[in-house]
Amino acid sequence: MRFARENKETILKMHRDGNSSYEIAEHFKTYSTKILRALKFLGEPPRDYAEAQKIAMKRGRSKLPNPKGSKLTDKHKLAVSEGRAKAWSEISDEERARLSAIGKEQWQNMTDQERQELRTLAARAVREAARDGSKTERFLRKELTNLGWSVRFHERNLIPDNKLEVDLYVAELRTAIEVDGPSHFLPIWGEESLQKHQKSDATKTGLLLNEDYIVIRVKQMTKSLSQKKMRDVLGTIVETLDKIQTKVPSKANRLIEIEV
Repeated sequence: MRFARENKETILKMHRDGNSSYEIAEHFKTYSTKILRALKFLGEPPRDYAEAQKIAMKRGRSKLPNPKGSKLTDKHKLAVSEGRAKAWSEISDEERARLSAIGKEQWQNMTDQERQELRTLAARAVREAARDGSKTERFLRKELTNLGWSVRFHERNLIPDNKLEVDLYVAELRTAIEVDGPSHFLPIWGEESLQKHQKSDATKTGLLLNEDYIVIRVKQMTKSLSQKKMRDVLGTIVETLDKIQTKVPSKANRLIEIEV
């Protein structure tokens, strides 16, 4: 990699001095992905989560999650409560109908055997995801880490006084990545269960946005993704993270949805 070789000393010095890939990219007037690839080419190990979070907080790019034992002000409690209620109530009737209809035709066209197979796969996926993350989550975490991003798995305590958990979390950018599998769109366990699931998703999104996080939701509407599809999703997420690094989106545009 010519760029890495020609700028080796500066890249390594800036990175070891605590500069993020974004800050180094600004120095060279290029993109952060190029810096991440250069660091990997030069054999520079990526920062672990704790180190990245510490640097991000020191430089003012990230806020410390709510410490254990700390008390919330009445104002903050009210804001959290309002965010929880607002998230679901603000969804339009059209959007609720769209969410409900996304997989309805696909579900109706399945045979009883195919539906049962999907239920079995979904139940297994839920157990595995709780322990190790879904296949897509594991893939994204591994590949993003290889590209130099510091990614936290099943992160909690992002919302004060709430045990909410996000699938993947990029601390430096205050960005949560949620991977929504077929059970978020298909009535695998009935229409009522699907509605509750979608309401829970909307509430989580609302709470995160209310606390100024950015949310990327990957909508996986099929039971499995091919390697090519997962690579395509990875590329879209990397491109999105690069844009966030370049310019933090406005509050109205901090929910980013990727449908696959």
